[in-house]
Amino acid sequence: MESGFGSDFGGAGGGKLDPGAIMEQVKVQIAVANAQELLQRMTDKCFRKCIGKPGGSLDNSEQKCIAMCMDRYMDAWNTVSSAYNSRLQRNEPRHC
Repeated sequence: MESGFGSDFGGAGGGKLDPGAIMEQVKVQIAVANAQELLQRMTDKCFRKCIGKPGGSLDNSEQKCIAMCMDRYMDAWNTVSSAYNSRLQRNEPRHC
């Protein structure tokens, strides 16, 4: 039974693992996890804020509230992300 570990991490070349490929896959997995967490948190917060009584469909005001809530949440997320990335770049050690 094959584990598939080598194929998951670019190890097709004679069983050697490519650290660069592994790092890229880890970055992709982290980005996917972050996107999933963002979507889950946004859904939870906006649902609690906008949906008074769950039913089979959303009325017009609930639809507008959800849309505005999600827009505001994404704007806030992008602002915080930009500030965080700027801070990381300022504090990054310089290589000569």
